Amino acid sequence: MTTPRRVLLVGMMGAGKTTVGELFARRLGWRYVDSDDEVEALTGRSVKELFCAGGEQAFRPLESQALAAALEDDEPAVVSVAGGAVLDPANRALLRRAGTVVWLRARPETLLRRVRADMAAPARDGSWADDHRPLLVSDPEGALVRLDRERRRLYQEIADVVVDVDDLDPAGVADEVQRRVPEARAGA
Repeated sequence: MTTPRRVLLVGMMGAGKTTVGELFARRLGWRYVDSDDEVEALTGRSVKELFCAGGEQAFRPLESQALAAALEDDEPAVVSVAGGAVLDPANRALLRRAGTVVWLRARPETLLRRVRADMAAPARDGSWADDHRPLLVSDPEGALVRLDRERRRLYQEIADVVVDVDDLDPAGVADEVQRRVPEARAGA
């Protein structure tokens, strides 16, 4: 059995999965898939709305369903995988079979700087509003440190390639992925 020609970008929110994924897919001429977008297409609701309606416990099965659907097509693709998808052992097994897994690794302080730059201004209560990052609403810094600590070993477990992104811009990350992933060097 051959591994599908897919590059699966995993890592914490703010690591650059979406930006790098879109850029990298364009470079290769491959299809681009974002698993958060797939959840929204499946449900007709934003990630934030889904979290508000049913919490993380209700969201994770939808995330798994959308990830599996996104990986059904055999067409070469770059897939940005939602940061928490690795929490489910079945998702980790699926990702290992689905292509080359690239962990975009970043320090928590880098993640915080990036997500704060992407997020709307704080609300009156001091919380931060973001439709894709509901886990950061009340304490972005504390949440990122905690989530990084919980997920780091899971990303390491499934990663075929690790790219440290702290000191790279998106084009530099895409260059590094292309240099280190054989099927990406081959192109379409």
